[in-house]
Amino acid sequence: MPDTALTLIGPRIKGWREKRSMTLAELSRATGISASTLSRLEAGKRAPNLELIVPIARELRIGLDDLVPRATPDPRVPRTTKHVNGVRFETLSPESSPVQTYKVTLPARPAGVSAVPEPQVHEGREWLYVLSGRLRLVLGEQEVTLGPGEAAEFDTRVPHWMSPAGRGAVELLSIFSKDGKRIHLRARPSTR
Repeated sequence: MPDTALTLIGPRIKGWREKRSMTLAELSRATGISASTLSRLEAGKRAPNLELIVPIARELRIGLDDLVPRATPDPRVPRTTKHVNGVRFETLSPESSPVQTYKVTLPARPAGVSAVPEPQVHEGREWLYVLSGRLRLVLGEQEVTLGPGEAAEFDTRVPHWMSPAGRGAVELLSIFSKDGKRIHLRARPSTR
């Protein structure tokens, strides 16, 4: 079974040759490659190799990347799930990413059990976005309740703690930067 990238080289050569308004004979004279070899290469009946495509690319004034398509890596992130003290963390970013992203599910509390804050402190910066439920966030001396669609961003060196605000479970997105970098969103200004 031929490599898909290799099967695309011939049609790409033909496309660039036609874009440059060159005939097979003209490209043959300029590269020293016979017109029949060029024709077979463009039709996929001749395997491409560097001895052929380097002079062709040079004559067509294009880079090899224009003829040999780069492999596009699978963009999907392998999902892993871990549970820490009943909290579910689903990875949404590659492990190698400088910013870690998780879908976090804080379980519902049993009736009559109140959550006692046990603040955590560590290096970094965190951004939270509540997907469902209501989140109680204790940040230093401040306490806020966030509902669906609300977000918070904070320095994780400030003592912080979170739990469901009420009995229901809470689902949220958590984006964490160990380097303490703030989240930067780039948006185009609206045109009016």
